Amino acid sequence: MPAVEMVAVSKTYRRRGGAPQKALDNLDLVVESGGVHGFLGPNGSGKTTTIRVLLGLISSDGGDETIRLLDRPVPGGLPEVIGGVGALVETPLFFPSFSGRLNLQLLAEAAGVPRSRVDECLELVDLRDRAADRFKGYSLGMKQRLGIAAALLKSPRLLILDEPSNGLDPAGIRDVRELIRRLGGDGRTTVLLSSHLLAEIEQVCDRVSILAKGRCVASGPVSEVLASRGSGDVLVHIGDTAAAAGVLHAAGFVVSPMDGGILVQSVAEPSEITRVLAESGRYLAELRRMTPDLETAFLAITGDQARDPAAGNAHPGTPA
Repeated sequence: MPAVEMVAVSKTYRRRGGAPQKALDNLDLVVESGGVHGFLGPNGSGKTTTIRVLLGLISSDGGDETIRLLDRPVPGGLPEVIGGVGALVETPLFFPSFSGRLNLQLLAEAAGVPRSRVDECLELVDLRDRAADRFKGYSLGMKQRLGIAAALLKSPRLLILDEPSNGLDPAGIRDVRELIRRLGGDGRTTVLLSSHLLAEIEQVCDRVSILAKGRCVASGPVSEVLASRGSGDVLVHIGDTAAAAGVLHAAGFVVSPMDGGILVQSVAEPSEITRVLAESGRYLAELRRMTPDLETAFLAITGDQARDPAAGNAHPGTPA
């Protein structure tokens, strides 16, 4: 059972005196249960709007669409499952003069959660030693972690985090990243992580969905999305680099120097490099296919979308 399922969902903002703005355009999205699912896209791609529609904070345009959260329809079935959902959307708000622990205790009381859960959540986010400190004295990273602790109070089956690393320094980003990795690995919680930080998604997520202009343009395991946009480049190390580069260039390959070797671009079949060099009496020390990173894949995928909008809306779970 997917934690989230959205099919053909659209949302248009109508502005007084201005043209309507389509934030979601027949969006298809599936978030499988378990692990960390990255929700990636540039600012303005529709990530926050998607989360708000999913949580019933705003309504979609309606029509022939499907929105399901923990196997219940949205918005009608939200009261049945909202207790199993924790969310941190934008900046967390707490009483600045109260301690971190007291802020959580007030939230736990309002939600009918036992007070014992407060210390469990403080432990989860590594704030137990600072729980007695006032919220206004917390660093930005500590404030974000307290916000995540608040989202965890109800022991959610689905945890939704919208740009949790926004504005953090490198140490704060590292702390939040490690926390998300731990939460996604416990086997009890599905984490939906919305971010525009490519490194964050690549390092902590099992699966990823990429949005562009309100559409899902690629979705699947991170490794498959990367493989689907493999560069085809190959790095060659060989004794006489200059001579080997000349042989490969004469054979029609596009070559350039890299890391003391030769970068051969857009190679369909790496064994052709071996054959061409061997026929010239030159033998490889190393041949390595270059693995694309998420930045390369992201730019390629969103670039395709910009050139051809019809390429969007790939079926969820299948690389575009």
